[in-house]
Amino acid sequence: MKSSLNWKSIHKESSGRMQSACVDELIKCFKEQADAKAAMPMMKYMRDQFEFLGLPNPVRTGLTKPWVKKFDGLTEAQLIQVVEELWSLPEREYQYAALSLLEKYKKNSSAGHIDLLEKMIISKSWWDTVDTIASHLVGAFFLRYPELISPYTERWIQSDNMWLQRSALLYQLTYKKQTDQERLFSYILLCKDSDEFFIRKAIGWTLRELSKSDEQAVIKFLQQHKLSPLSHREALKVIKRTEHMSRSNP
Repeated sequence: MKSSLNWKSIHKESSGRMQSACVDELIKCFKEQADAKAAMPMMKYMRDQFEFLGLPNPVRTGLTKPWVKKFDGLTEAQLIQVVEELWSLPEREYQYAALSLLEKYKKNSSAGHIDLLEKMIISKSWWDTVDTIASHLVGAFFLRYPELISPYTERWIQSDNMWLQRSALLYQLTYKKQTDQERLFSYILLCKDSDEFFIRKAIGWTLRELSKSDEQAVIKFLQQHKLSPLSHREALKVIKRTEHMSRSNP
């Protein structure tokens, strides 16, 4: 279905910022449903790092889905333009909308798309966007372009940016039996002594997910390497639950 909105149409805001008509349309829809009172607890939940319009998830999703469905056949340049415009807006709901748009086009991305994803990881970074980018968008991208895994993730895991490190750990989160265990374990060993909560949590999370498809590999790794208590505890959650169920149902 063709869109009635013109992705290429540009108008100038009073602030001097250039903005495409489709983004203006979404802004209008979002602001009509904005709730300043509801925005306050959302801001506090994110430690007052971002502004919010106060759109509950069902409302935001209800507005975003039909907006995204209107558009087919975007060029890479058009997609990047709209995503970057949404990412530049102060309210967090627009970043969530950008992720929804990227989800729609993740199977059609070019090899250069990874640079946009990397830019998003290190801009306005927090777990709510980074985890979606890493586990869904970056993960899907590397399945399409496996030759780019090493150049990017090796640089990320050795960088001093916590969110790039977390992304290098989490991009295989949904891979199950496709997980490159050697790479995952080596990345974990590179940052297992980190003091950062989000790195320790990511280590445990990715091991926990791996345990669902290869429990013995995770047990063996934990026996051979000492991790932080948080990482170790998170890694064993599924394994311990399975053991408990087995004992309860002999």
